[in-house]
Order: sequence, then structure tokens, then C-alpha cells
Amino acid sequence: MPILDDLGMELVHQEYRQEGREWALRLFIDKPGGITLDDCVTVSREVDAILEVEDVVHRSYRLEVSSPGLDRPLLKSRDYARFAGEWVKIKTRDSIDPDQRGHQRKTFSGILCGIEGDVVTIEQQDKRGGKVELRLGEIDQANLDPQF
Repeated sequence: MPILDDLGMELVHQEYRQEGREWALRLFIDKPGGITLDDCVTVSREVDAILEVEDVVHRSYRLEVSSPGLDRPLLKSRDYARFAGEWVKIKTRDSIDPDQRGHQRKTFSGILCGIEGDVVTIEQQDKRGGKVELRLGEIDQANLDPQF
């Protein structure tokens, strides 16, 4: 979204769905240092004006703008680079054993080392430790893990 670029922010995720009789358009935004309430108000005002002029949404809806939260999803390749050094929790589509521990699993957590090509590396912080490499195509869901 060019308006977010102009404001130094990024669109992390968007949702447009029916909730009961209403439709909701949710925009999750972020920027280095985090999002403030004033940022949400500014983006809401700017985006609402653009949507009204462009008439992009052809039914009534409620616009909501918010931060992605402490457990921010990692959705793009650049997210894995940007948040290197942070605690993450990653769930894969299928059970795998990439670190040869002898049991397959879907959930991996630890410190994000980064991404190279399409391979995400995390340093596990459990008793056995060690690095694990996961291909982007194997990842079903990845989030920052605020519990650490």
C-alpha cells in the first residue's frame, strides 16, 4: 500500500470477512519500533478516505486498523531477516524430523537465526539445543514468541 510506505509503515496482513450481518476490513500494520494508537488513527483516516474515493469495497463494512501484536506473524521472506535474533515459534504443514532427533514433529521454537534463500534457520533452546533448518514451503505458521 503506497500510503503506508509514505508513512513509514508496512501492511503485515489484511482480512475482509463477514461477522454476523456486518463485514469487517482489518488491516494489521507495523513499523520499526512498533505501532502506536496515533499510527492506527492516522492510517484509518487515510485509508478510509482512499477507499471512499476509489469505491473499492462495494458493500458497507467496518474498517479496523491495529498492530499485529506481540506474537506478530512472519509471513514474508523479509520478516525472517528482519526479526533475526528474536524468539519464534514455527509450525510446519507436516510432521518432520529435520534435526534427526528420532521423532517427527510439527512445532519448533527457538531464536531465529535468519533466512538464506528459502531456508529458515532457528537455534533451538531446549535441552538438546542445536540448529534446525526449515524450508519456507514446509512452514504453515510462524510467529514471534513473546513468552521469552
